[in-house]
Amino acid sequence: MSARTALDLSLYLVTDAALCGERGTVSVVAEAVAGGVRVVQVRDKGAEASALLAQLEALADVIDGRAALLVNDRLDLAIAARASGVPVDGVHLGQGDAAAAIARDRLGPDAVIGLTANTPAHLEALRRMPRGTVDYLGVGVIRPTATKPDHPPALGIDGFSRFAAEAELPCVAIGGIVPADVAPLREAGAAGVALVSAICSADDPRAAARDLADRWEAAR
Repeated sequence: MSARTALDLSLYLVTDAALCGERGTVSVVAEAVAGGVRVVQVRDKGAEASALLAQLEALADVIDGRAALLVNDRLDLAIAARASGVPVDGVHLGQGDAAAAIARDRLGPDAVIGLTANTPAHLEALRRMPRGTVDYLGVGVIRPTATKPDHPPALGIDGFSRFAAEAELPCVAIGGIVPADVAPLREAGAAGVALVSAICSADDPRAAARDLADRWEAAR
């Protein structure tokens, strides 16, 4: 079974090397996956390609198939990692990154491809793509967040709900989410919640992830 067919978006971690601090991204991810994270998106825009490739290899080892491993933006690195045998499952692309159609062509039918989307124009562009080009949407921000200073205007939970109702793909909420938002977002139609600081900054990433996973399940 491919990562695409088994994709569980419920608890989604976006890494932040600065917030992980001296513990390191690999250690935090290992604990977070043990606590229930099901997708790990590696976002480290300042890293050199060689360092990021080494990090992807280390992350694949500690994840050990328990979560999907995605690369933020860098389609080239996802391709290079897969070519070297590192089981990277796919990419998450912003609106200004490599076109989703190119990513699908280069990574193949079993790869996971996510796309940032938050406006009606984004949804209209998606409707013009061949079915199966994109697997899910990252939708936000829910509220202002320092981890993405160039974020678009905040949607709030109500705005997310309206957007998700119009989308034809699963929507993962992202941006400024705190634990108390998990249940309302699931009720608003989220296929999952993506977090950065709530896990990367936690004293105990495993316990933080477990609490978030429990909140998600309780909202079923």
